[in-house]
Amino acid sequence: MIVAAGLTPAWQQILAFDALAIGEVNRAASAHWCGSGKVLNVGVALRCLGVESLTVSPLAGPAREQIEREFAALGARRRWIETAAPTRVCTTLLDRASGATTELVENAQPLTDAELREFQAAYAEAAVGAECAVLTGSLPRGTPATFYRDLLRARALPAVLDVRGPELLAALTERPLVVKPNREELGHTFGRTLVTDDDVRGAIRQLLAAGAQGVVMTQGAGPVWVATAGKIEQFAPPRVAEVVNPIGCGDCLAAGLAQSLVAGDDLFEAAVHGMAAALENLTSLLPARIDRAAVTAREAELRKSRPTRPG
Repeated sequence: MIVAAGLTPAWQQILAFDALAIGEVNRAASAHWCGSGKVLNVGVALRCLGVESLTVSPLAGPAREQIEREFAALGARRRWIETAAPTRVCTTLLDRASGATTELVENAQPLTDAELREFQAAYAEAAVGAECAVLTGSLPRGTPATFYRDLLRARALPAVLDVRGPELLAALTERPLVVKPNREELGHTFGRTLVTDDDVRGAIRQLLAAGAQGVVMTQGAGPVWVATAGKIEQFAPPRVAEVVNPIGCGDCLAAGLAQSLVAGDDLFEAAVHGMAAALENLTSLLPARIDRAAVTAREAELRKSRPTRPG
């Protein structure tokens, strides 16, 4: 079993426009709602990939019932922590004319000390017997930067860590199996902009030296960097003919990584599976609602013509 855990879920509004004009009145061609945020996306993606999993997340307010209904319909196991503050609402604007995606993000409200303790207890219980954890998402304001480190320290478990900044640096002492930032997050973590490939290599090596056993760094449609102590490679993903919604691609990659690593693949093979899940997500309107058979087909194509180069 894989545990997906994080503190910043969202209720996602997706508005699609034939053409979006900033500063004007815009009428959406269609509107859609779903549970999202990194932790829920990972939980949904794991379920869609056929993985036995459990999602641990805070949840409250008007969105709780609808997200619960979604997870129940998927048959996805979940453990919700009731909070005083309602689950945030985030909005995605899809401009069909330009292909641009605009994300309007509401920050998650702080959790109380009692709510954080309840989350820690729920995670510790879920981790018993689990094979891997995906710890994902930013920390709400006021949460100690050591929060993810403390989760890993309390229950030693192979972990895919999709976080950034002080919380990432603090957790490296627990030697997470994989750290999965994007390029901007990696630069933010070390307080600098990663302009060149040498900048990227240097930051990746810092993560490895500080305790990460492996690193997978994404950069939108650009090459994915995959690194262990002995090797760094770049994997160039193919272009997707029709991108519907890119939101959630990184979360699908994290879910695919965890699934493949639990199955015994090495990090470089697992990265291919994760990339296939991310590519399939590009074609889905709702984040992380990916088709398992389509992911398998994409993975087979990637393995036949996998373009790589030394990192």
